[in-house]
Amino acid sequence: METGDRFFLYSTYTQIKLPYILNFFLAGLLTLLTIIFQNYEFLLYAITVIILVAATYLTDRYFKFNQLRLWLFNVWLILHILGGLASYQGVRFYDLVLLDLIGDPYYILKYDQFVHFFCYLVIAILMWSVVQKIARKKANRVVVCVVTILAASSIGAVNEIIEFLAVVALGTDGVGGYTNTAIDLVANLLGAIAGTLYMYAKR
Repeated sequence: METGDRFFLYSTYTQIKLPYILNFFLAGLLTLLTIIFQNYEFLLYAITVIILVAATYLTDRYFKFNQLRLWLFNVWLILHILGGLASYQGVRFYDLVLLDLIGDPYYILKYDQFVHFFCYLVIAILMWSVVQKIARKKANRVVVCVVTILAASSIGAVNEIIEFLAVVALGTDGVGGYTNTAIDLVANLLGAIAGTLYMYAKR
């Protein structure tokens, strides 16, 4: 094999694998930090993240996720780790108010809401690949968009169920009450719509 061919194969392998290497590293780091800080509520989310990363990796060969989308997923993981484990002036990142648009009891716009929006923007971009793969070649694009939004939002709903299970199992209320859950679902939906419209505009 020529040197140039070897370099090409190595570059291709690195390009494909590097986002996933960072995915698993960040998921593992999140798990380790939650154990070190004894944040067992967040540990449940860390396990969920590992499952999500593994599912994305195992299905990549079939759905062929775009590399940029995988890097965006890494950005979300970093934001997620900071949100749950970092603090500023004694306030956890997830509780920080970034912009005081609406006050009590909604507190918009919080770091938590921004991360939810960004997360499901990325999830929708990933789900676009899934829906496009299983849809008919001449499927109505509006229907594809609706299905993508619903699929991404459904993952968001599962996330809220996991948060509820953490509250029930650990007796904590760190994730907030009903209002917080409702705002999270709205942020998830808006992110899913934004990600889907982005992919629709690219086609």
